[in-house]
Amino acid sequence: MGAILHAVGRKAACLLLIMCLLALTGCGMLAQQPSPWQDDAPERVTIAEVPFFAQKEYQCGPATLAMVLNWSGLKLTPEELVSEVYTPGREGSLQSALVSAARRHGRVAYPISGMDVLVTELAANHPAIVLVNLSLDFYPKWHYAVAVGYDQPASEIILHSGTIANERLSLRVFNNIFERSDYWGLLVLPPDELPATVREDAWIEAVLGLEKASQNDAAIIAYETALKRWPENFSAWIGLGNCRYRADNMSAAAKAFGQAIRLDPKSGPALNNLAYVLWKLGRRNEALNLARQAVALGGPLQEKFQKTLTEIENNPSPSSTPRPGKGLVR
Repeated sequence: MGAILHAVGRKAACLLLIMCLLALTGCGMLAQQPSPWQDDAPERVTIAEVPFFAQKEYQCGPATLAMVLNWSGLKLTPEELVSEVYTPGREGSLQSALVSAARRHGRVAYPISGMDVLVTELAANHPAIVLVNLSLDFYPKWHYAVAVGYDQPASEIILHSGTIANERLSLRVFNNIFERSDYWGLLVLPPDELPATVREDAWIEAVLGLEKASQNDAAIIAYETALKRWPENFSAWIGLGNCRYRADNMSAAAKAFGQAIRLDPKSGPALNNLAYVLWKLGRRNEALNLARQAVALGGPLQEKFQKTLTEIENNPSPSSTPRPGKGLVR
């Protein structure tokens, strides 16, 4: 969803929740949902390491983000995050703003969806920001909370929400208000920690977000974490090579691009990037050979490949080039 998310005060939240429950139970709309509990999961989980910050009016975005960032090892207050995520004219925070802010602080922002996924992540000691609608579809009142645990025998979800720490909500009610956001949740993880329900493509996409946020060191760790799980992931090798290049570690960048070529010998970006890095390392003849191979492959990036080849041809050594090299592509 792209809606602006409104934090509501405690009294308003309670009133809205009561209205929601009365309306829903009166109409018989709290349908039975499939159980999210996993057979091998603990019966009760509370992630005690998640601090609680009571939200100020319309400030559920900064408050929830501060909670999960502190859990991840950073020291930030909601007040420090207001300027990053809060939109004053709309009295709330966009989901995309939370994702972007988490990335700027060197954390992997990993969206999740579904009750079963949420419960599995909680069992793995991963708190999650969750988006709920405390009212009805035709008059939504969006609110962020942090899911910090569950109680399977009591059929309850435990939340840091509004001004209440460790608030317990029945699974049935929580599912109903969570469903109204299409079950949108967000993990904010250190770059060396994979979600329990991780999907390979989703992790790589999340790490690419770190790259775009100029969090190069964190992206290196996150790509290396990915490659421990999926050593044959082409995109991770390309991403790691690009990050190593930005860190001025040309030898490591060359190794990463070499691994990418091993996986896909006909990859124009991998050939181009390795050519550029080898040129930086003073291995011009090898670089020329690879750059020519990339150009010969054609495709939508051929013009960029040609620029790399031309730069290498016109400059016998990287020290003689009049500008910093910009030859890497994805």
